[in-house]
Amino acid sequence: MKGSVFLFGRRSTAQLIFALGLALVIVFSLVPAIGILAISFSDIRSLPFLPVHFVGLQNYATFFGSAQLGYNLHALWNTLVFAISVTLLQNAIALFVAVLLNQRLRGRNIARGIVFLPTILGVTVIGLVFSLVFNPTGGPAASVWSWFGGSSAFFGSPSLAMPLVIAVQVWSGVGVAVVIYLAGLQAIPTELYEVASIDGAGSWQRLRYVTVPLLAPAVTANTLLSVIGALQSYQLIYVLTGPINPATQVLSLAIFTQGFGGAQGGAALSQGYAAAISIVQFIIVMIVSLFLLGYLRRRETSL
Repeated sequence: MKGSVFLFGRRSTAQLIFALGLALVIVFSLVPAIGILAISFSDIRSLPFLPVHFVGLQNYATFFGSAQLGYNLHALWNTLVFAISVTLLQNAIALFVAVLLNQRLRGRNIARGIVFLPTILGVTVIGLVFSLVFNPTGGPAASVWSWFGGSSAFFGSPSLAMPLVIAVQVWSGVGVAVVIYLAGLQAIPTELYEVASIDGAGSWQRLRYVTVPLLAPAVTANTLLSVIGALQSYQLIYVLTGPINPATQVLSLAIFTQGFGGAQGGAALSQGYAAAISIVQFIIVMIVSLFLLGYLRRRETSL
């Protein structure tokens, strides 16, 4: 109607889309985050008809208390090992594969599809497939292991469980990283490689002085996605090793087990305590993400 005033000024399709997007962010991100923060100060549990009380910082005191500190520090250490290992391996492999698939090779489109295929598989499907592959009683991996006269529990092994979970996580997520690197590689003008070749630069020098500097934004995006995803990941670990394997216990899995079941020692469920752990995890993820973003942005300008 003529003379009507739109919330964001002049009515337009772009402003309407922005308003809808902002509303979705508020409803599905900001409101739940505030709710989790509020729950972390309560003793709410999953049992019905129990009164809910405000307990202040009690849940946080429990997390950092002596009774839970060893378990939580172990989970934090596993989380950092998992996140760092997945980030480094996934980005190194993805960059190598992306550079290879960026060449003029026969069947490269089929190869790109195969590389991206694990991404479209669900976590449960991936977990079940690798659980069958590494089944200690009759899986293919156990058969190969037996050729060398050995045996292993694989995902039940204290020494092998975490490396195997890291390998599966890298395999399942490398496709997205390859796509991002391929997009960055294809945005680099071919004239720069031609000039570098005329100047006598070899393959390694072109990669070091042309590809890597111009691929810095893609490296930043992939690194942040890998780190944030790995710090928050628990689904694959839950499917592969269960909820109480000390070798693969991470903070995200501790949140799930405290909130929905399977906690260490059969502890009673406590959504309030789980919310407190999630807030601690959020702070850790925020600090790591901001540090990495600042560092990688500085690296982009220096390359």
